[in-house]
Amino acid sequence: MSQRNVVYEGRYLRMVVDGHWEYVERVHAQGMAVIIIAVTPDDDVLFVEQYRIPLGCRTIEMPAGLVGDDHDSDTLEDAARRELIEETGWKATDVDVLLTGPTSAGLTSERIAFVRATGLIRVGAGGGVAGEDITVHAVKRDAAPAWLMRKSREGFEVDLKLWAGLWMIDHDPDGSPAPRR
Repeated sequence: MSQRNVVYEGRYLRMVVDGHWEYVERVHAQGMAVIIIAVTPDDDVLFVEQYRIPLGCRTIEMPAGLVGDDHDSDTLEDAARRELIEETGWKATDVDVLLTGPTSAGLTSERIAFVRATGLIRVGAGGGVAGEDITVHAVKRDAAPAWLMRKSREGFEVDLKLWAGLWMIDHDPDGSPAPRR
């Protein structure tokens, strides 16, 4: 029988001890986040760069965000559409949830959904909301892996989920070809 005990709750995170295990949960979000796989009509993959305090450096990621953070009736699709516009300035005509799973199963109860965004239309500059200071990078799809490795050598932390995202541009999670739109 589990003995779940909340030992700390802050504005955004809660620390839980359950038996011998310690982990964190999000306080306001639904325990879900989205990572958005987006390719522009010019065949550029969208990446975002921002400073991440826990790592103490700038990171390269795909656009991403929490589900239900400030939107009670949020769906995965709603969060993906909103975050893509906020972070990159691109709007998707279609979003497809591809795969959902844990981000770091030994540390947090959070799960992430890979979402493929298609039919992109430029609607703004991006950059995130107040305090995020996001830089948008549009990188040719065929040059993206080499660009990511160069950024890593330059000292950026590169999110390892990016390689799965690059693969899912052209494939569904089961390995079948992604639908062409």
